[in-house]
Amino acid sequence: MAYLEIVEGIEPGRRIQLRDGRAVIGRSSECDIPLDVAAVSRQHAVLIVDGGQCYVEDLKSRNGTFVNETPVAARTLLNHGDRILICDQVLSVHTHEDDDSLGGQKPKDDTSLAMLDDNGTASVMATLDVSGGTASVSLSAKPEAKLAALVEISTNLSKTLELDEILPRILDSLFKIFVQADRGFVIMRPDKDAPLVPVADKYRLAGREERTRISRTIVEQAMSNKSAILSADAATDSRFSMAESIADFQIRSMMCAPMLDSEGQALGVIQIDTNNQRSKFSNDDLEVLAAVASQAAVAIDNARMHEFAIEQQALARDLDLAARMQRALLPSKAPEVEGYHFFDYYESARQVGGDYYDYVTLADGRFAVVLGDVAGKGVSAAILMARLSSDVRFSLASEKSPAAAVTRANHTFAQHDWADRFVTMIVVVVDPKTNQATLVNAGHMPPFLRRSDGQVVEVGDEIAGLPIGVIDDFEYESLDIELGPGDSLTLFTDGFSEAMNSARDLYGLERLAKQISQGEANVEELGRHVLNDVRGFVGDFAQSDDMCLACFGRGN
Repeated sequence: MAYLEIVEGIEPGRRIQLRDGRAVIGRSSECDIPLDVAAVSRQHAVLIVDGGQCYVEDLKSRNGTFVNETPVAARTLLNHGDRILICDQVLSVHTHEDDDSLGGQKPKDDTSLAMLDDNGTASVMATLDVSGGTASVSLSAKPEAKLAALVEISTNLSKTLELDEILPRILDSLFKIFVQADRGFVIMRPDKDAPLVPVADKYRLAGREERTRISRTIVEQAMSNKSAILSADAATDSRFSMAESIADFQIRSMMCAPMLDSEGQALGVIQIDTNNQRSKFSNDDLEVLAAVASQAAVAIDNARMHEFAIEQQALARDLDLAARMQRALLPSKAPEVEGYHFFDYYESARQVGGDYYDYVTLADGRFAVVLGDVAGKGVSAAILMARLSSDVRFSLASEKSPAAAVTRANHTFAQHDWADRFVTMIVVVVDPKTNQATLVNAGHMPPFLRRSDGQVVEVGDEIAGLPIGVIDDFEYESLDIELGPGDSLTLFTDGFSEAMNSARDLYGLERLAKQISQGEANVEELGRHVLNDVRGFVGDFAQSDDMCLACFGRGN
């Protein structure tokens, strides 16, 4: 006659004979085959023996019935050797009474569980003693095995700085320390604001992963209280009465220890549990797990710092490349125009910046000097600067009037969504044949005009329009200036006028105008005089803004 044998569950080794007809399996004591397990439904499944054939059918249970890990959706024929899984209860199907899955042998009174040491020789790590009945069974690693595993964890964690390698190694070693463990998890937040999830797991028995659920109650309590938790019988522990995974898996003993970083903040937890009610974790075990969690936290901290350092190195390489590319977009040399001299200076507050200057030689012999300041700093400002530089060059080449060219560049730039970014800019187009300079101001600080006698005045403030990118159809105006022998124009960004010293004093426009007035008439010497004075004023105080300066003028 056919029979079932409980191979895993509350009564391992128990045999249940199957007779013709129906036999209901469930948690209720009124069932033909009662399984007193909280996760089992009151009437969970039914076995049907008909004409020598055996079938199983799920009774719409909460956690389902499985045959060889396949869900039972309808009446399913059972074959010899099949395994029925009902929650954590595993029942093997035998169609011949003389069959014995143990090969006709009964369990011995003493069964030793052996594991391999690092040197490959077998040694007894734990002993299963059934001579005094199930109540006297004790299964735990020897102290020397725990010490060896702790050393192994320390060694393993020192060999890698990769987080994906660290976490599985921790669980592998824990299963050597706690040979009764059925499941182990490392639970963390993958990202800063992400929810807590298992980032590594390990199972003593294969095929249980699909049914994994973690008790948030336990995890949050361990993290919030920053304390390790031991439950001698988690299935009946009132602290976790609402934890569904505890009930579903009939976890008899559970340990959970938080991993605290160097600032005492919980990175996550390590949790291990066992379904074996005869081998529960002890206070000594909890201390071991807490020590492992402390080691793991240090390793995770180190791994994260290593990852951060690698990311910073990659970012530094990218920024260095961006800085070189930005430099390549700036003029490599000043234009060669008879009777005119040029000086320019550019330095970003960061590796890349949003200030820029440019020289544009036009087809009719005129030349343009352009200086701009993108709102903001860093990579995004540099990208906008590169785009605007291209637009301005194209507009100057396409439009006869400098005002029309700036109007066109503004319209093109404003068509894109730059997240409220804008650019202030000065454009000066000079005709060396007539020495007339036409100036257009798009919301920038007026440049300083120095006459040959040293007099300095601001020019272009009265025709200043809106910054580039504010209104796409804005019409800009221009101002014509006659440049006499020895006259020069100084264009600058607010990195000069707002340069700051350690006393938090600003360099200011008045001081800038004064230095331009006192400097030499020669444009290159004038530019260097201004630059040296600003550097002397700032001293060792860190540069807070991009700095750009462009001076040009006629010789005497």
